[in-house]
Amino acid sequence: MNKNLKGMKRTFSRRVRQVALSGIAMLLTGAHSSSAQSLLAKSPKREVRAVWLTTIGGLDWPHVYARSGSSVESQKNELRSTLDKYQKAGINTLLIQTRIRGTMIYPSALEPWDGCLSGIPGKSPGYDALQFAINEAHSRGMEIHAWVVTLPVGKWNALGCSRLRKRFPSLIRKIGDEGYLNPEKTETADYLADICEEITRNYDIDGIHLDYIRYPETWPLKVSHQQGRQYITRIVQAIHDRVKTLKPWVKMSCSPIGKFNDLSRYWSHGWNAYTKVCQDAQGWLKSGLMDALFPMMYFRDEQFYPFAIDWAEEAAGKIVAPGLGIYLMSPKERNWDASVITREMHFLREYRLGHTYFRGQFLTDNLKGIYDFAANSFDATPALIPAMTWISSSNPNPPHGLHIADGSVSWQPSSSRLVFYNIYSSRSYPVDIEDAQNLIRIRYNQTNISLPTDGGRYYAVTAMDRYGNESVALQQANMQAPAVTKSKLPMLACDGSRVHLPSPAKQNDANVWLIESLQSCPIATRRQNSLWIDVRDIPCGIYILKSLNRKGIAHRIGFFEIRR
Repeated sequence: MNKNLKGMKRTFSRRVRQVALSGIAMLLTGAHSSSAQSLLAKSPKREVRAVWLTTIGGLDWPHVYARSGSSVESQKNELRSTLDKYQKAGINTLLIQTRIRGTMIYPSALEPWDGCLSGIPGKSPGYDALQFAINEAHSRGMEIHAWVVTLPVGKWNALGCSRLRKRFPSLIRKIGDEGYLNPEKTETADYLADICEEITRNYDIDGIHLDYIRYPETWPLKVSHQQGRQYITRIVQAIHDRVKTLKPWVKMSCSPIGKFNDLSRYWSHGWNAYTKVCQDAQGWLKSGLMDALFPMMYFRDEQFYPFAIDWAEEAAGKIVAPGLGIYLMSPKERNWDASVITREMHFLREYRLGHTYFRGQFLTDNLKGIYDFAANSFDATPALIPAMTWISSSNPNPPHGLHIADGSVSWQPSSSRLVFYNIYSSRSYPVDIEDAQNLIRIRYNQTNISLPTDGGRYYAVTAMDRYGNESVALQQANMQAPAVTKSKLPMLACDGSRVHLPSPAKQNDANVWLIESLQSCPIATRRQNSLWIDVRDIPCGIYILKSLNRKGIAHRIGFFEIRR
């Protein structure tokens, strides 16, 4: 374990407190220091950016029942529109609620249709919603994980629960007016494994995402917590073995309680995964039963930051993408300011953790500007999902025969099986595939793509296997590069550390300098200086320099290239 992180976990050190609460706050209130702005610019090439799409009651989707040909198409179009918005917000992982409460959104041999699609429990909507969602997500370069609600099976007399009670009369426990599969019965592990096997076998999903894989908080626990954890782990083991036997690249994940356990200086207030509900999520990562965790961290301040560090420390090299309670910004909830969430997002990125929104509609409704923040700033460049190198670290063979003509880029397929393609583009040669800003398409499943309209660009293509391992780049030959359109803007002198500015007469009354990528993504700002600006903290590449005057009007000043 990293000793520095371990120390932060124990003490929630002064540095962490400053970064989490004051340093990032400075960024979000518009401070112009170079260190602050460089933190805003950090957008990694690999990072999970996920969203929970809730289908129970049609909360996130669908909002139209499928009862005719036209209403089926309306329901499909609604999902297409939602996924388009997710894509623009940088989402690369869709967690779609597939098993709801003993009911499904696909034609299952084990459980009936949920009523969210047709409006009538048990009635088919006339199409396979899960297959449709998979096709649409994959066409947008997103992974799609089947979100399976495990132990809760709904109201006691509802369709899902009543059918399971008839089939397994001794397996369902009643708590209040709800039914639950008994985690202490071996049949529960077998049955949930059957469900996950059915999904994995029949669908090209990228993950099985287990929800509520824990004791209900109201369960009268009559065994030790250690025994309880063994019962829950037995279920996880059974599902893992079935899924991985069929398709080892399918990610196993769950959504544990957001605080794993009490920390030495921070109390979980009696609500944690390990000792309260017998959920050994960190142990599952370390033992290989899980590939990823999406902890439900719907908290703020000292109930968020030290527990986030704990997840980072105990990730065991796997994927952790904490869930953020963006719904808590709603005036109907706790009316949090948007800065609560955006500070948390910056903090998670600093500790190389992903982020997951709960839930989808609060994101697409742009609650307190959260969608704009993601789409236009924080996640403006695409990101690949971290590779599952703990299962396979062998890189696929690259594609070959890159050809550029007639407004499109095409290539010959990789000789490796089960691959997607990532496409990169830049105005410098060779294309730097480690720079996230050069990514233009991810997990692409075709072998040709239309060119951007601005011309003068170089291209590179890589193959990526189902584990996320990437091949070496197939670079466009230098002689193939389209002629660069001459720009009226000058190329500014840059020695790798400083950009020399034009004469004061050409600075358009600059008050602040804005540095953008060639994709018009803001990278950094600098205070006005009539001679030069410092770019030592900016990666190599070609950038656009703009001036911002006191009225907020921007002017393009020129290009500059950083080489070191």
